[in-house]
Amino acid sequence: MAKKNYVLDTNVLLHDPRAMYAFADNHVVLPIYVIEEIDTFKKDISELGRNARQVARQIDDHRANGGLAVGVPLENGGTIRVALGYAGANGEREPLREVARSSQRMDNLILDVALAIAAEDANVRTILVTKDVNMRIRGDALGLHAVDYDAEQIVIDELYAGAAEVEVPGATIDAFYADGQVAIDTPCAPNQYMHLKGAGGGQTALARFDSATGAAVPIRKLQGGVWGIRPRNKEQHYALDLLLSDDIKLVTLVGKAGTGKTLLALAAGLHKALEDQTFQKLLVARPIFPLGRDIGYLPGDIEEKLNPWMQPIYDNMELLLGMNKAERKEGRSPTELFELGYVEIEPLTYIRGRSLPNVFMIVDEAQNLTPHEIKTILTRAGDGTKIVLTGDPYQIDNPYIDSSNNGLTTVVERFKAEAIAGHITLTKGERSELAELATRVL
Repeated sequence: MAKKNYVLDTNVLLHDPRAMYAFADNHVVLPIYVIEEIDTFKKDISELGRNARQVARQIDDHRANGGLAVGVPLENGGTIRVALGYAGANGEREPLREVARSSQRMDNLILDVALAIAAEDANVRTILVTKDVNMRIRGDALGLHAVDYDAEQIVIDELYAGAAEVEVPGATIDAFYADGQVAIDTPCAPNQYMHLKGAGGGQTALARFDSATGAAVPIRKLQGGVWGIRPRNKEQHYALDLLLSDDIKLVTLVGKAGTGKTLLALAAGLHKALEDQTFQKLLVARPIFPLGRDIGYLPGDIEEKLNPWMQPIYDNMELLLGMNKAERKEGRSPTELFELGYVEIEPLTYIRGRSLPNVFMIVDEAQNLTPHEIKTILTRAGDGTKIVLTGDPYQIDNPYIDSSNNGLTTVVERFKAEAIAGHITLTKGERSELAELATRVL
């Protein structure tokens, strides 16, 4: 099979610093202007800056193995080279500084390089790889084959839901209630939830698959609710069962606005930290987008700086604590729990390097984090810690990720086969009739 030329855009390398090794034994081409753009990010303290520095180090390592202008062999059988554009039909190289002056957009220069590579040999297919949809459209208009970089992409409509409806014989449900568990022939992931329905009858049961025993077991009964919160649908019941299970150390809750992700997680965290005292404290974090941006531009101390970002958490806490108007007039607020050390607000900006033992940690809006940022958070977990990730993959503010390659959906897919992890996708909005209608029609 003929080898291909893959011309990489800057955003591909910033998204995945090892992207240059993801194209098998083909030829990887880095336009010189990509190197220039990488250089502008290298001093950034965010994830983009770390990725830029890693890319620069990798390219410099390859430089020691030969001339990057002609191509350096890679271990996978391919090559990597840094290429310039060409000037006009005569094929002569134009000085780099003059090319830079002749265009106001770096994208045009990268497209120029891709066209030049395609013109070198018509028998070798040249493919422009970019995560910029407009760049793909422009490349296609110029006759280039342009594709997205999808090494980590997940089809969001096929995302593991964490629950399923299973039709079983009526006798199976009878055995389930009689014995407290029952074997299920349907293949299930660890901690997958099932709505068991008796064939031809009205018998039903809610169960969780226990991978240790290979059987479906009952989920916990929550008639009294958790901190005054009662599940309003079976998905919320599944979610609370996951959140309250001490042997499940990682929980992911995915759902649209108003499905109760954050409220359920906070209720369970308060219950486990304050009532059961299973955990030393409840730790709540949200990305201050983009992750890594300093919050010093806001006035006040760190708590005051965080208030605008954490207000949704305070709103939910007030609801859970039942703060009425009279109590608020008296100055009562969720800050009492912060002052007593039971609840802590943590900016993700400064989480690198910390160790977090025996805490119930909630990371809200986790869809705005990259897979590497999620890895940084999960590797902070100390002994006895439980981490809950919540978010909506359709509401992403980070321009370098989308619904198919963000950290939240990546964790859901990669941990679905692990016994210490559990996931539920919440679909039914419970915030209000207006909120649910707006989600569906707008």
